[in-house]
Amino acid sequence: MNAKTVLPAVAMTAVSMVLTLAVVVMWLGTVMPWPVAVVVGLGIDGGWLATLAYERRLAAQGDHSNAVTAVGWSFGLVATGVLIAHALTGEENPGAWLAVAWLPIAAKALWLVHGLWERTALTSNALGAIRGIQQEARDEAAVARARLRAEATTEETRLTAVTEAGARVARVQAKTAERLSRAWSTLESAREGEETGRALTSVTSRVTPDVTPRWELPVWGPMEPVAALRLEAAPALTDAALDVLVDEIRHSETPALSYREMAARFRAAGHSASEVRLRAAWKRLVA
Repeated sequence: MNAKTVLPAVAMTAVSMVLTLAVVVMWLGTVMPWPVAVVVGLGIDGGWLATLAYERRLAAQGDHSNAVTAVGWSFGLVATGVLIAHALTGEENPGAWLAVAWLPIAAKALWLVHGLWERTALTSNALGAIRGIQQEARDEAAVARARLRAEATTEETRLTAVTEAGARVARVQAKTAERLSRAWSTLESAREGEETGRALTSVTSRVTPDVTPRWELPVWGPMEPVAALRLEAAPALTDAALDVLVDEIRHSETPALSYREMAARFRAAGHSASEVRLRAAWKRLVA
């Protein structure tokens, strides 16, 4: 798996080193002996390789050095600067050389990507576990979506059934109300008609005594007869009897009861008297 990132970085580095050496020899060979130019070019490439090797050693140990990284980028910038200077000063058509001047920086960037790949690489077991967790999460999500869709469909079916049943009930009620209204109108017409009333009276007078010319309409709706309540008025207490009862209740305990306690016991015993009379009796006894 590392070959996906290390091979491009190695290839780019080799091309950049060869290109840097060639440019240094061609550019500086005109002003100094070519062996000296070769030494300068190899010095740039050698420094780059040395810092790169040390960076790779630290990465293999799980360590990192900002100073070494800075030195390595410095060599890359120097190589890029040499290519740009050669293109601008030593060539009539610098476009071609400027087009390849970025190769040293690109090589350093590829090594950076390779280092990030190594720091984030996982074993096959870990990747398998992650895939299993993701698959399990997808399965649970799919089951939850299916459950929600099924519940939504069931609820929609139930609501449709309830709505249709309610509509049928409403139609039946409307028809029933219309029929009752018509029947009520017919009965009202019969009740209000003078000739119909005399006819009913003449028919029913022979078999029903004390019949009246008018008859009541039937009640439309349920009707439950309620028995009339008969309240038997209790005899009112005289002032003297009321005073005696209040005094007995007041002194039924020691110390004497307050007005509220006495009034509550008075009414709990079944006696009746207005609040005005009861308070007047209390004042007469306490005064």
